[in-house]
Amino acid sequence: MYARLFEPVQLGEISLKNRIIMAPMTRDRAGPDDVPNAIMVEYYRQRASAGMIVTEGTQPSIEGKGYWRTPGIYSAAQIDGWRHVTDAVHGAGGCIALQIMHCGRVVVPANRGYAADIIAPSAIVMDGKVPGPDGVPVPTAMPRPLDADELPALADGFASAARNAIDAGFDAVELHCASGYLINQFLNPASNRRDDAYGGDAARRATFPLMALRAMAHAIGAGRVGIRISPGNPYNGMDVSDPWGDFAPFLQGASTLGLAYLHIVDMGDACPDTLGRVGALYDGALVANNMLTADSALERLSGQVQAVSFGRAFIANPDLPTRIAGGHPLAKPDYGLLYTGEERGYCDYPPLK
Repeated sequence: MYARLFEPVQLGEISLKNRIIMAPMTRDRAGPDDVPNAIMVEYYRQRASAGMIVTEGTQPSIEGKGYWRTPGIYSAAQIDGWRHVTDAVHGAGGCIALQIMHCGRVVVPANRGYAADIIAPSAIVMDGKVPGPDGVPVPTAMPRPLDADELPALADGFASAARNAIDAGFDAVELHCASGYLINQFLNPASNRRDDAYGGDAARRATFPLMALRAMAHAIGAGRVGIRISPGNPYNGMDVSDPWGDFAPFLQGASTLGLAYLHIVDMGDACPDTLGRVGALYDGALVANNMLTADSALERLSGQVQAVSFGRAFIANPDLPTRIAGGHPLAKPDYGLLYTGEERGYCDYPPLK
């Protein structure tokens, strides 16, 4: 019944054994100095039956961190820690991409454990709260607006993170352009009030995101770079009054680069006809995401979508493809352990017997 989900597919330079992708999910389990640890190795290894795993959002620099215990990809120790993860996934027959996520203004300083600038397109604090080290949501800090002459080096930092990911053994990287983080902050008028070449209308707001994306594509090859967007998602203070106007210049520019894929968080009724609108703006492979079931995933694959991704279904079902193939019921995750508990609620969910 679900045979199409299990067909291999080529996304750019990435070969997937099936079309079921594990979506990126923050889990707050990294070790000291934001180094991937042994429980992360086991967590990702267990889920290697996915066609591809996309990791949790990973900061490309010390300024990129906003949440508690998220991993990095800028130090030698972090690269080595991730290499243990990729070795384990490849040893289990899997494929894995690193999601690169710079939080920009979405920062609680106490989550970092070190002093570093909080940077954003403009000096506009996010109207919302982020969990601190104890899990209690607190207001974010006021960011420092980036100078125009800082932006080329910042783009190079994304390229360096991509090179580090390949050095760590990843098959690809995914640039997080969604959910109100730095790239999305440049694209969105709620967070970008600049009056220079990097702000103003939607085309100028797309200038830095495309600069960073081109730098990454040049560093490791466009066929190993994917992007993730979430049109119509107000998360972290985004203005969703004109999502297609805001995203169109970026998608059209990205479409010329020959990227591996575009990963789309479909917000449903909040942003009608997302896949159709994206398809009119972007020429390339599409991956559909958000609250999919096996049946709705199959329906997406009958259209212009090449692969589908599942997030929370993978938390309590490390062997999700096996369960889908056999029509088995899915286990429910313990939502109280999404971001805490070490092994509990993380790598202790059993596969089917």
